[in-house]
Amino acid sequence: MKLITKKSVLSAAFVAILPFLLFSCDNSSNDPQSEYSDKIESVTLLKTTKSWDGTAYPAYPATQPEISVLKIAVPPNKALDWHKHSVINAAYVEKGEIQIERKEDGKTQWVRKGQVLPEMVNVAHRGKTGDKGATLIVFYSGTPDIPLSEPVK
Repeated sequence: MKLITKKSVLSAAFVAILPFLLFSCDNSSNDPQSEYSDKIESVTLLKTTKSWDGTAYPAYPATQPEISVLKIAVPPNKALDWHKHSVINAAYVEKGEIQIERKEDGKTQWVRKGQVLPEMVNVAHRGKTGDKGATLIVFYSGTPDIPLSEPVK
């Protein structure tokens, strides 16, 4: 017959209690974690004097400025109508991806989630989505009397 020592009792107790200690020390939570750090952060997504095709932006009109911000959702495998903008604008791709196409020569560029596109001014173009579709946040810097977009045939 084997004698039970104080040391073997303590060892068995430790082995039995160890899983409870490990799980009780888990500091994780089922609460969603914040996407923010503890610091204030600023990242320049775009700073340019030219549109995506390299054309320099024109001077602003001398009238009352107007800022417009639009959220535009384009379903998968759709093409926007040909159009042009008379005002400077930039599009941030919130989700998905979209291909921008210049009408005069067919030049294209894909813009994907998290990227910013400096749009063309007074140049006919359109956007076409692939299988993902796209949601854009578009910032327009114009005036109250100038439309943000005009159709082009």
